[in-house]
Amino acid sequence: MHVASRFRRLFFGTARLLPAFAVIVVGLQGCATKPPADDPDAVADYEQTNDPLEPTNRVFYAVNNGLDTVILKPAALAYRFVVPGAVRDGVHHVLSNIGSPVQLVNDMLEGKPRRAGDTTMRFLINTTVGVFGIFDVATKWGYPDHDADFGMTLAVWGVPEGPFLFLPVLGPTDPRDAAGFGVNIALDPFTWIGTGPNHPGWTAFTWSRFGLNAVDARERVLDPIDQIKKTALDPYATFRSLYRQHRRAQIQDLRNDNRETVPVWFPQPAATPAN
Repeated sequence: MHVASRFRRLFFGTARLLPAFAVIVVGLQGCATKPPADDPDAVADYEQTNDPLEPTNRVFYAVNNGLDTVILKPAALAYRFVVPGAVRDGVHHVLSNIGSPVQLVNDMLEGKPRRAGDTTMRFLINTTVGVFGIFDVATKWGYPDHDADFGMTLAVWGVPEGPFLFLPVLGPTDPRDAAGFGVNIALDPFTWIGTGPNHPGWTAFTWSRFGLNAVDARERVLDPIDQIKKTALDPYATFRSLYRQHRRAQIQDLRNDNRETVPVWFPQPAATPAN
């Protein structure tokens, strides 16, 4: 999986306070000043970057980087040291399998019945033959995994991405994906099942899942992120570029996936990525 996607997923499952953070960001005045009209090259660069809140975004990037240095990276290193690779892969597969309901809903909202069929078969096969998702048997049987979330759904519906944002905890995003993040939480059945003080065990499971998602995602990008931070002249700009490139590639692959709708049990080749 692409570095930007994993980096983004690191923050994707670690907090539920995004709406409040989004309000804070919008209300802040730390905006980048648009170049004068008599400097067309600078104006073009400003518009292409599409990061009017860059000063504020860089502050939040620094905050996230500090949290990563103190908490997430050490936890990921410890996880890699203590847990064997095969077990880490199994944990990753289980976490992915648990997210299938949200993926399925978005497949349907995106108008992609073939993808919805793949998601359904992946969940059924991996939950049973794959022992609750520990083993990704479905991929070997012709049902490949794919990305699907409400931010992508909004993109298919024609909602523009808006300016770049770097939010606390969530990381690189934009208004469309930030809204999608909140909707994905609402779509997740685990958000609503067993909530409240009478279900302490389920609450513990929910937060353990978020913690495992964060540690799993961070462990899987330990080396690439370290390399970027060591070699990039401006890591913030590099992550911004990686996020946008990967996000647009995901959406383009979704739009290009026009496989025929056939019975759900009949696998088809994965969509060919656009050149």
